[in-house]
Amino acid sequence: MRSKMKEITGLVMVFVLAGQVSPAANPVTVKKITFDQAREITWQNSHVLKQAGYLQLEKEQERKAAKGLYYPTIGIMANATLMSDPLHLDLSPVRDAISPLYKTLGNYGNFSIPGVPDAMATQLVRQKMLDGLTAIENQSWDQVIQKKAFGVVAATMQWPLYAGGKIRAANKAASINQQESLEITRQKQGELMSELAERYYGLCLARQVVTVRQEVFKGLQQHLDDAVKLEKEGMISNADVLHAKVYHAQASRELSKSLQQTQIVNRALTGTLAISDSTTIETLSNLFYLDSIEPESYFVTFSLMKNPLLNQIESKKQLAAQAYKAERADFFPAVALQGTYDIVNKDLSPYLPDWQVGIGLKWTIFDGVSRFAKVKAASLKTREAEEYGLKAQTDVATMINKLYHELTMYHDQLVELSTARQYADEYLRASEVGFHQEMTNSTQVIDASLALAQIKTERLQAMYNYDVTLARLLEFAGVPADFTAYSTRTGAKTESYK
Repeated sequence: MRSKMKEITGLVMVFVLAGQVSPAANPVTVKKITFDQAREITWQNSHVLKQAGYLQLEKEQERKAAKGLYYPTIGIMANATLMSDPLHLDLSPVRDAISPLYKTLGNYGNFSIPGVPDAMATQLVRQKMLDGLTAIENQSWDQVIQKKAFGVVAATMQWPLYAGGKIRAANKAASINQQESLEITRQKQGELMSELAERYYGLCLARQVVTVRQEVFKGLQQHLDDAVKLEKEGMISNADVLHAKVYHAQASRELSKSLQQTQIVNRALTGTLAISDSTTIETLSNLFYLDSIEPESYFVTFSLMKNPLLNQIESKKQLAAQAYKAERADFFPAVALQGTYDIVNKDLSPYLPDWQVGIGLKWTIFDGVSRFAKVKAASLKTREAEEYGLKAQTDVATMINKLYHELTMYHDQLVELSTARQYADEYLRASEVGFHQEMTNSTQVIDASLALAQIKTERLQAMYNYDVTLARLLEFAGVPADFTAYSTRTGAKTESYK
């Protein structure tokens, strides 16, 4: 029985030392990193932050597009037209009106020219009038001024000079959207910082729990060996040995369970880091806690200035105000400079000019009550955004209050567990001495060992809860990047079992 127990013990220890999987079956890469290094890796690899970065670029281009509304629009226009009939200009009435005059003066008129005899002058002028009559009668007085099929390629230009403030509102809205994208990025960074703290220090916790379980397993193994020896010497009963074996097997199960938990958390952390899931992370930073931090009002004040969610809501309020101005602009006229230039044409009327420039105005005087309703709706939207902002401020302050009190609670637990651990250490020492002196039984030693392990585990868990809660508190305060400064503050207390 004893050799079989040692064989089981040896297999468990090999499993502990070799890791969770066989290197031959699934090669792994071991990466030792501090929390700061983990944050840098996350910032470089995170798909969430890359997505937010593309959103920023998108909003920047939209702002540039809105700025382009101030400039003229120049383009090329081409069209081909087919009409049912060509356009005519019939001047026959003019011909009919002037022909009798030319005919009468050409035959009966008397004229004089200075220095020329009257008869000769009359003859010359009459001949001119008759020649003019001939020209009039030979001329076509029904002209086609535009063929029924024609085509035009022309350059066009339109430059808005005044739009009632709509262009200015569009540009301000684009700038607000760009600023909001920055706040979205900050929000994602804060969420990632909390997630990283949860998983990085979760791995710290898991590995430390493994160490505690190893200590328990090793201690119970030694206790079992001692119990077997004492039983052979007739100093203790077989019941004590069986009791030691039961708890030895339980310690083996708890150790195996903690190793599996380490695998799970390690996989979660590689997901946050966006690196290969075959990588085994070894955390170099330790769990920590502080005896004192700033008062709750400090974090509430920061949240009003820097919380990205509140800043996004402020952006929504500003956007609603710009939407109101844009709707109100419809009550004013729109003025634009317009022009065209004929580049090339086919069968276009020669009477049309090659280019033209003008100023146009469009002013809608009445459209039912549509504009009034839209302006009223935009006004209500601004009030809605204001109320939403006030509610969000209350929610953030409430969350900060909750997290701050939880932080205080975990600190108090750590202080209490520090005292409890001192008692547990002394209790285990006394129990082991008493067992070897036959003053206590096996049960008492095992109970003391498990009590110490429980206190160590609870202390690690409280420290982990403290770190995660602090990260979330800083996230809601809008200063998640300060987390590393808290972890390296003078007076920061850490705990690590090797």
